[in-house]
Amino acid sequence: MIIEEAAILRIIQRKPIALLFAVAIQLVGNNGVFAAEWRFSGVDRVVAVADIQGAYGALETILQQSGVIDESLRWSGGATHLVIVGDVLDRGPNSRLAMDLIMRLEMEAPVAGGRVHLILGNHELMNLTGDLRYVSAGEYAAFADEEPLDSREAAFVRFLERLEEPLDQTSARAGFDQRFPFGFFAHRAAFASDGAYGRWLLEHPLLVLINDTAFVHGGLPEAVIELGGDGVNTDLAQELREYVAAKERLTTARVLSVADEFYDHLSVLDAFDERVALGEAAWPDGLRAVADQLRLLNRALTFTLDSPTWYRGTVSCSALIERDRLVDALEAIGAERVVVGHTPTPNARILSRMDGAVLRIDTGMLNEFYGGRAAALILEGSEVSVIYENESDVAEPLPQPRRVGLRPAGLTADELEDYLSNAEVVRRTEVDELRTVVTLRREDVELEAVFMRTGRSRFRPEVAAYRLDRLLGLDMVPVTVARDLDGEAGSLQYSPHRVVNESERVSQGVGGSRWCPLTDQFQAMYIFDSLILNEGRVADRIRYSVDNFQLILVGHEYALSTKRGRPGYLEEVTLEIGGAWREALSSLNEELLTEALGDVLDRRRIRVLLQRRDALLEDAMSR
Repeated sequence: MIIEEAAILRIIQRKPIALLFAVAIQLVGNNGVFAAEWRFSGVDRVVAVADIQGAYGALETILQQSGVIDESLRWSGGATHLVIVGDVLDRGPNSRLAMDLIMRLEMEAPVAGGRVHLILGNHELMNLTGDLRYVSAGEYAAFADEEPLDSREAAFVRFLERLEEPLDQTSARAGFDQRFPFGFFAHRAAFASDGAYGRWLLEHPLLVLINDTAFVHGGLPEAVIELGGDGVNTDLAQELREYVAAKERLTTARVLSVADEFYDHLSVLDAFDERVALGEAAWPDGLRAVADQLRLLNRALTFTLDSPTWYRGTVSCSALIERDRLVDALEAIGAERVVVGHTPTPNARILSRMDGAVLRIDTGMLNEFYGGRAAALILEGSEVSVIYENESDVAEPLPQPRRVGLRPAGLTADELEDYLSNAEVVRRTEVDELRTVVTLRREDVELEAVFMRTGRSRFRPEVAAYRLDRLLGLDMVPVTVARDLDGEAGSLQYSPHRVVNESERVSQGVGGSRWCPLTDQFQAMYIFDSLILNEGRVADRIRYSVDNFQLILVGHEYALSTKRGRPGYLEEVTLEIGGAWREALSSLNEELLTEALGDVLDRRRIRVLLQRRDALLEDAMSR
C-alpha cells in the first residue's frame, strides 16, 4: 500500500507523540525503515571501517584497497559485507560525499550478493537531533546551492525577533551569517525526518551482528545486557525517532526554531512556558504534551554516555572492571566479540583487547584533525587481518597497550620503565623530606617523575603497588621503578601531566565526560586498597587524567604492612568482587609474588598480602 507523505503527516499530527512509532510500524510494515535487519549469518568475508568524519578521500582509498570498490568507485566486493561503524559525519569537509557513496553502495552490493551496513554513531544522532557542535564549515557549504533565499530571510527575521538587544541591520546580518553560514538551513532540511539524509539515517540500526561478531559504534554498556540486540535496535531507536518527531512538531508550531540546538531545547521550552504564564503566548493544541515528552526524551538513555553510541568503557575500563560486563553483553546479543569505533586508538593502529573479544578500529581517519589514517578490519573465516591506507602489507591487530596517564612519545609501559631507570636527571626540586620532583631527559624526550626515599630498607611499597597493579591488570598505578639517586635508595614514579585530584574534580564539577564510569573505577580502587591495606588514601592521592578521567592512584607509602583487615576508610564499604577480580586474585600465589615483588617486599609481607587476598575471596564467595 502506498500512502502519500501528506497523508502520513496528517496522521502524525493527529496522534500523541508516544504513538508515533507504532503508527510508523503500521504504515511501513515489517520490511520498512522501522524494522532494520541486524542479524546475518553465513557471511564469508567482512570489511569494517569506522569514523570517516568527512574524510572522503581516505574512505575511497581504503575501500579500494580492501577490494569492495573499483577505480570507478563501483561495488566490486562480490558477497562481502561492508560495515561502516558510525560517525560518517562532522569535523571533516566531505561527509556529504561519503554519505552519497555509502547510499549508492547499499543499492549496488546486494546485486552481487553482498551487503553494506551503516551503524548509527553518536555524530549521526547529533545531526538528527540538532547537536551541531562539530559540523564543519565545509559540511554546511556542501548544501549552500540548495538553500532557498526566502527560507534564509525568514530565519533572519526570527533571529532578529530573538535578539535581547536591538542591533543595526549590518551588525545583525553579520552576526546571523556567522552563526548560520550559507547552507545551514538546507543542511538542517536535509537531516529532517523527511529530508534525503535524515530519512535515510533513521532507517539504520545501532547494532549489527554478523556471524559471531557484533558491530556497534561506542561499546557495550549495561543497557545491552538488559535490552539485547532487539531492544537496542527498537527501544533506543524509538527514543531517537520520537525525539526527532517531537522536535519537528514543536518547530512547525514555532515553539522551537530549526536553529535551536539539542542542549538548548529545554531552556527554550522553559522560556516559552514563562511567556505562557505571562499571557504572552499560548500552547497550540496538544503540543504541551509533546513538549513534556521532549523534555523526558532529552535525558533518555540513547543520548547519554551509557548508550551504545557513546559508551567508552568497553575500550577504556581495565579488564578487571569491564570484562564481566562485556561477557554478559556479548551473551545477551549472541556474539563472541565486538568491533567498535568512536574512540581513536592512541597509535592510529587497530587494537585488540581482552583476548580479542574487543577490536578497536577507529584509527583517526580524518588525518588533519586526529593525525591518524584510514584502516579496514578484514574478517574471513577465523582469520582477522588489517590493512592501512597506502600500506601494501597486511597486518594483524595489535594488543592494546597499558596506558596510565598521558606520556610523551607514545612510550609503552615497558619503555617507560626503562626510561625511568636510565634517563639522566637534569633537575631536582625538593618537595619534603621524603619526596623530590626530578626532571629526566634522554635524547629529545623530557618528563617529570617523583622520587620517594626509602632509606636503607629494601621495602619499596610504591614499586610493589605498581608491579601488583600489572599482575592484576588494574591499570591505575603509574609506572614506578626502583632507583637510587645520589646514593639514596628509593622509588621513581612517572608523574603524568594534565591531571586533577579528587578534591579539584569535586570542586570544579568536572568528570561528567569520563570514559569509564567513576563508580566502577572507585570500586576497583576499593578492592585494590583492601588487598594492599592502603591506609594513606586521601583525595590528593586520587587523581584523574583530564583527557578521559581515568583514575590514577598514587601515594602507597602507608600500604603493604603486615597488618590484616581493611583500611579504616573502607570498613563500612561493600566490595563488589566480580568474576574477573576473583580470577585475577586467585592467580596470585607465593611463588609468583616472590618472583615479581621479592626485591621490594619481604616474605612476611607477601604472605600477609596473600592472607588478605584469601579474606577478599572468602567475602566474595559468601555473597
